[in-house]
Amino acid sequence: MSALLWLRRDFRLHDNPALSEAVRLGVKQAVFIATPAQWHNHDMAPIKADLIRRHLKLMHKRLSEYGIELLVLSAADFSEQVKVLCDFCRANAITLLLANGEPELDERQRDADVMATGLELRLWQNDCILPPGGVLNQQGEMFKVFTPFKKAWLKCVAARGIECVPTPTLEKPLTSDEVLVGGADAFTLDYPLEDSSIWPDSEQVMTKLLPAFWQEKLLDYSELRDFPAIKGTSGLSPYLAIGAISPRWLALQLVQRHPEVIYDSQHAAFSWLNELIWRDFYKHLLFHYPDLIKGRSFQPKYESLPWPNNEAHFQAWCEGRTGYPIVDAAMKQLRRTGWMHNRLRMIVASFLTKHLLVDWHKGERFFMQQLIDGDFSANNGGWQWAASTGCDAQPYFRIFNPITQSQKFDPRGDFIRKYLPELSEVPDKQIHFPHDYLVSQGKGEIYPAPIVDHKAARARALAFYKVE
Repeated sequence: MSALLWLRRDFRLHDNPALSEAVRLGVKQAVFIATPAQWHNHDMAPIKADLIRRHLKLMHKRLSEYGIELLVLSAADFSEQVKVLCDFCRANAITLLLANGEPELDERQRDADVMATGLELRLWQNDCILPPGGVLNQQGEMFKVFTPFKKAWLKCVAARGIECVPTPTLEKPLTSDEVLVGGADAFTLDYPLEDSSIWPDSEQVMTKLLPAFWQEKLLDYSELRDFPAIKGTSGLSPYLAIGAISPRWLALQLVQRHPEVIYDSQHAAFSWLNELIWRDFYKHLLFHYPDLIKGRSFQPKYESLPWPNNEAHFQAWCEGRTGYPIVDAAMKQLRRTGWMHNRLRMIVASFLTKHLLVDWHKGERFFMQQLIDGDFSANNGGWQWAASTGCDAQPYFRIFNPITQSQKFDPRGDFIRKYLPELSEVPDKQIHFPHDYLVSQGKGEIYPAPIVDHKAARARALAFYKVE
């Protein structure tokens, strides 16, 4: 029986069960199938595509050390991907495919279509810490509120532990002459690319940045993570999004360092574990409610909200011209780096949906078009949370005040000044809403006037959301 390793969203050697089985069976080839039309349809950011390209080259090098040649094929979308894969298997007398599963609806249908061709497809779950379908309430259903999901999740981990697949061992390391090095520079994805080199590859993250996070930032994470001017977060989301680092492996590393964190929600490291559980929550939610992938609101009563969708307001938000510095600086960060601090994601999403009454779908799509860590489940969950349409979302009457949020989480305006240098000379006290100060200095023209008044916008949002 001839077998093939099929890479999808698993650009790593550690905790990669499909790869481990491929090495055990002596598989000699692996494929990754680019689907540019599918990526366009799902608004994948060019900077994320470039991160994928870089990790394909890295995997080409690493797999070659196991004597596995990585080939990059191309298909327009998932339907054509099935045909391209089957044609490749027939041409190479392959009857067995080894791959790690993906929980999204289109991906599951693609895998079913592959199996319908007669090929044997063996799948392993490694996209979540606990498998979708494995954390249910007493009625055997998915939780609709995060806190009871978290409690059940922690109970499962306490009872069963976290198991990762070891990195395959090299029985006989290849010499430099034996390593397959040709072809890596020829990897192309037929997709727009934006330079992602400000983000190190996952090997550098795991060997240098992550150990520093464990030692220097983890126990202060809960206190520092909300301040965008401070590098208080782990910065791992891009690597989780493409599968270059395993969430199970991260959770296991955390629990091995701080075993008590599973039982003590007051532990200093629990806040970071809580973020990993939120990631699982949204992945599980998508598995149980696949209509979310079709753009449905989780709460049906908000499905037909008559969003005004002022296009000028939306464009001002996209370009960082709203007149609210914390919002505008956050949008500049997104467009410049392909990433946005999580606290800021909540602020700008609340502003778009509550202050401007722009449909959350438009913000969700814009984020995916920009984010290096774009992940449908997390992005959809975050936007529906902010828009009050989602599962365990903030209530519609909770409307972030961008001025007080700025004062609380960027008190000296350090983050604002970094991305809005035109405000660099504004005093700390005025920088969060600088218009009167700028006018008094004869500089009112250097920064846009606010496109909405906070108090009036809040009242309008409360009236808009009152659905019987």
